[in-house]
Amino acid sequence: MPKMKTHHATKKVLKKHKSGLITYKKSGRNHQPYEVASTKKVRQSRNKGQLAKGIADKLKNVI
Repeated sequence: MPKMKTHHATKKVLKKHKSGLITYKKSGRNHQPYEVASTKKVRQSRNKGQLAKGIADKLKNVI
């Protein structure tokens, strides 16, 4: 049986860690007007997003 090929668009967006955690960059971070945006939105967008466990299990073979 042939090897499973990596989906390159998914590989560019998601990052797989050694612990099995899959993270992604949150949207809306480029050209952020910090003077206008609320402090809460700026603080929360600084962190990486984590995929839910069910979706992460499906994508582990793809990445």
